Amino acid sequence: MNDQQRRRPAKPHRRPRKDPVRFLAFEALRAVDERDAYANLVLPPLLKKARAKGDFDNRDAALATELVYGTLRRQGTYDAIVAACIDRPLREVDPPVLDVLNMGVHQLLGTRIPTHAAVSASVELARVVLGEGRAKFVNAVLRKVSADDLDGWVAKVAPSYEADAEDHLAVVHSHPRWIVSALWDALGGGRAGIEDLLEADNERPEVTLVARPGRSTTEELLTALGDENGLPGRWSPYAVRMAEGGEPGALTAVQEGRAGVQDEGSQLVAAALANAPVEGGDSRWLDGCAGPGGKAALLAALAAGRGAALLAAEKQPHRARLVERALAGNPGPYQVITADGTRPPWQPGSFDRVLMDVPCSGLGALRRRPEARWRRRKEDLENFAPLQRGLLREALKAVRVGGVVGYATCSPHLAETRVVVEDVLKGRGGQPVEAEWVDARPLMPGVPALGDGPDVQLWPHLHGTDAMYLALLRRTA
Repeated sequence: MNDQQRRRPAKPHRRPRKDPVRFLAFEALRAVDERDAYANLVLPPLLKKARAKGDFDNRDAALATELVYGTLRRQGTYDAIVAACIDRPLREVDPPVLDVLNMGVHQLLGTRIPTHAAVSASVELARVVLGEGRAKFVNAVLRKVSADDLDGWVAKVAPSYEADAEDHLAVVHSHPRWIVSALWDALGGGRAGIEDLLEADNERPEVTLVARPGRSTTEELLTALGDENGLPGRWSPYAVRMAEGGEPGALTAVQEGRAGVQDEGSQLVAAALANAPVEGGDSRWLDGCAGPGGKAALLAALAAGRGAALLAAEKQPHRARLVERALAGNPGPYQVITADGTRPPWQPGSFDRVLMDVPCSGLGALRRRPEARWRRRKEDLENFAPLQRGLLREALKAVRVGGVVGYATCSPHLAETRVVVEDVLKGRGGQPVEAEWVDARPLMPGVPALGDGPDVQLWPHLHGTDAMYLALLRRTA
């Protein structure tokens, strides 16, 4: 080396470039992990702020959304792949590093982003949010991951179906093993059905609108969306499906509260209760767990069309305010109160129809809240059990003889559905209740594969809805 080479100044250190799309996705993932936030609540305000600053267009927003939801949905699979590429237990990798890694793995194995771009963009993000040393670790791991595709990696890290069917499905379809087991029990049948269900949980759900009767129509919503952006609902007469990338809040009917965003399964549950035959009068309806207000708004609109009044009760004050917002402008009589359905302020036998959509594990909405699968524990079901039974008992007390109660959950877990209803009817843990099953299947006309009844379980892979459960019960004494 000559003197000139020795005196040549060192190459200046380049400051890492901040990629606004990936940085925003990382922020959202950290909020989900650190604050137990939900991505569907965290991401929209972040995107709105980025758009306001001029950093984002629609393509940027779509990529950020895919990075967040894709990483969360496939977290279990990606964790297994990363674990195979490092020389330490996965639990020893700091969560922010794992977020960057898993988001990089998703770009490599779950998108069409070219390999070099996925690796370099992830390493650059690591330099910004983690520092140079950890960026080198990210680079080394992702280069190992890039040596194979998703199918190849799954074949390496998942046990065979024959050796351990539930663990195989858990790794391949990115669900905790206990959830695979619970869903399989609820669904019954063989391998094909459970694989279809788990795959459906990992698909991006459609945005579905509800035209609230007497206030809006499906024709109005379809016209506003246009032929390319709107489709009729599959099952609910009030539903309209939106094309990908649509903005529900841009519609006038949604802005005015005459329509809203509501899964078609939730619409079917509310409509079935509203159409169930009752004996005697039909003037007072109750939604006993009304927050955040979607079913209450549909029930209020249906009740108004018959001259009935709805009482919407919600225990949590902030959720009660959401119910008030959802019902604002309803033409018929309604009232929103803050009240605990297990210690109700109303008199027994006060209502003709009662909906009790109870708090639950939320295993029926894993398409919409993918982080819930990693947050829930099997023990959580034990905490929900007394509350669910208590709410159903009080609902049956609240309805008059001849009136109907709808017990609903956004979970297909047997411990939250039929077992709860049977325990209450048979008096396990309390006094027996004089009530009879009402077959809910005829109240969802045109909907296939509703099972043997009398209760109904909807499924993402069969109906394109959340996995809503509904049992209808008529008070007999």
